[in-house]
Amino acid sequence: MTAIQIPTATAPATPATTRALLTCAAVAAPLWSIVSLSQAATREGFDLTRHPLSALSNGSLGWLQIANFLVAGLLTVAGATGLRRAMRGTPGGTWTPRLVLVNGLGMMAAGVFVMDAADGFPAGTPDGMPATLTWHSYGHMAAGSIAFIALIAACYVLGRHFARAGNRGLAVASRVAGTALLVGDGWSMSGGAAGSLTLAVGAITAMLWVSWVAARYRRGF
Repeated sequence: MTAIQIPTATAPATPATTRALLTCAAVAAPLWSIVSLSQAATREGFDLTRHPLSALSNGSLGWLQIANFLVAGLLTVAGATGLRRAMRGTPGGTWTPRLVLVNGLGMMAAGVFVMDAADGFPAGTPDGMPATLTWHSYGHMAAGSIAFIALIAACYVLGRHFARAGNRGLAVASRVAGTALLVGDGWSMSGGAAGSLTLAVGAITAMLWVSWVAARYRRGF
């Protein structure tokens, strides 16, 4: 009696699907950055030297930034699978996709949990921080911290990945991107002048670097 072979529902990892997944990772950071900075430049009362880009989730147009977090996070999660396929068997090929996945999930959670209105934004909000924070504001801070830590680590793991491959320039660039976010986040948390601006620069630098790496791998498929 012959055994019956039951087909699985798993789709094959074809070059086309891998390329599509890497495209998701490649567009995630540019999309998030363009949407965020466009709002920062046009929304009344917003000052990037005082307000983090996450604050854009508040107000009547807050849904734009919420959607921005959710869409970019979802693209990043999908892109992590593409990076896993593209980097399989290489140094850093296991942990880079895992960390990018955590970063994407953190972005989505940061979109769900909206930080409190504060420091004059949206227009009409009193200056300074609220006397007490809401649970969803704490949730946003936790999600953002997880996303940032994962992104910083991913950049450093990519540094090792490129160093082992003998590409010193890309290894240095990876570490610079991770350090930019590490310094920007640390400066912002310390209450330094224009901390939200340094955080935005660091976050966008690290995010764009991961997107660039994904686009680089995409060309190989």
